[in-house]
Amino acid sequence: MWKLIPLAGIRQLASQTIWFGLSSIAGRFINYLLNPILTLIYAAGPFGEISILFAGAAFLNIVFTFGMETAYFRFSRDHEVRQVFNNTFVILLATTALFTILLLLNKDTIAAFMGVGKHPEYVLYMVLIVALDSLAVIPFSKLRQEGRPKKFAVIKLLNILVNVGLVIFFLYYCKGAAERGEKSIIASLYKAELGIGYVFISQLVASGLTWMLLLKEWKSFRFEPDRQLITTIVRYSLPMIIVGFGGMVNETIDRFLLLKRFPDALHEMEAVGIYTANYKLAALIVIFIQAFRMGAEPFFFKNADKTNAKETYARIMNFFVIACCMCFLGVSLFPDIWKHFMGVSRHPEYLKGLFLVPILMLAKIFLGIYYNLSIWYKLTDKISTGAYITIGGALITVAVNYILIPHLGYLASALATVACYASMMLASYVLGQKHYPVPYDVRRCFGYIGLSLILFVIHHQLRNTYKDILLLHSAAMLLIVLFTFLVLKMEKSEFAKIPYLNSIYRFI
Repeated sequence: MWKLIPLAGIRQLASQTIWFGLSSIAGRFINYLLNPILTLIYAAGPFGEISILFAGAAFLNIVFTFGMETAYFRFSRDHEVRQVFNNTFVILLATTALFTILLLLNKDTIAAFMGVGKHPEYVLYMVLIVALDSLAVIPFSKLRQEGRPKKFAVIKLLNILVNVGLVIFFLYYCKGAAERGEKSIIASLYKAELGIGYVFISQLVASGLTWMLLLKEWKSFRFEPDRQLITTIVRYSLPMIIVGFGGMVNETIDRFLLLKRFPDALHEMEAVGIYTANYKLAALIVIFIQAFRMGAEPFFFKNADKTNAKETYARIMNFFVIACCMCFLGVSLFPDIWKHFMGVSRHPEYLKGLFLVPILMLAKIFLGIYYNLSIWYKLTDKISTGAYITIGGALITVAVNYILIPHLGYLASALATVACYASMMLASYVLGQKHYPVPYDVRRCFGYIGLSLILFVIHHQLRNTYKDILLLHSAAMLLIVLFTFLVLKMEKSEFAKIPYLNSIYRFI
């Protein structure tokens, strides 16, 4: 066990995680409501088309943003912040303009590849969304670097609220009015031939609003390119594109491979929809992970020069794993509740993939640990090593999916996700201990993961034996209480410092 150190640094991270994470947690949860909304409206096939297009947008976002977010934080340590802001923004303006033009010139070909060849306008919407979101990256990074979480949170939340609100407006009110044959302005706004396009129009409007709300940050931009600094930033960021692109391969390539390799060629888009709906259910744990990252990345960079930095990182990892395990148990032990976040009442085919959720959540825990571990190559400027790790994970993802999908269907994609993130986690830990050793308590972290898996297996056996929902939910609550009790016992020296827990420890 590492020596105890002051909690000020961890409190600072917790504060930033709460504020910056507010928009991520609340926003992602609000955005998460799109899952039951869209799965209620659309069967698995059309939902699969939506999933494929957003997967494509995720890939494009990596190319468009060019690793500028991490570069902004990195070079703000050694250069004048205004200079870094201007030059990273110049790079993004150039890459966004170039890639937008190239993609729009080839939108018909791209639409055909993505299985939506009859609607090239979907690709148009997708590209414009990515372009607007990319241009907002540096202004948002500026807010994070300056420690202005309130504005950051408000803008992020407004983006999501407008997006969800417009989806509901178009696909419930306008669509309903049109189908009832009403002669009204609301009914005239819905055109059946546009189909799922309204999902992307809603996001496009929300992205445009975000661009406008960041106007004050935009106004601080001055076209003052520094060739030497731009060259340095680009050299640093190029491997980040590989890291990010590899990450998106790991996150989304399974949709494309299901589309091309699923054994039932007549239902491949339906398989994509079923897998994605359950993947989003498992992604509840990502809400916490993303909130943590928003506060952690600038915190790690700002505290890298402190003498107790490594010990702080190790303690943070411990708390992070505990929180992830609690998220895992909270979802995996209550599938009867969380399944309603898919439109199973109208489209029961989504239930076919419910067994994937615990597998995918375990994969996300490994991913979260990897995010924590990856700070070593960002602090030591060994980004290329991070790129190699990510490429290795991407190769595993592609290989497992390509080989096993014809035999196992979407189970292969879930197993590939676990294999990918587990390998990346292990590789980053081994290399990190060589170049930037941090005293992580590996035994304790994996002990918590193992304990949560044992509790899940116990509950799964109860579920196979008993069908009484009240009994199963009561057992699930008891298992979570047991996990909490054991954690409090193991972490007594840490949690006992919190005043509200003193009485609990006296009881224990």
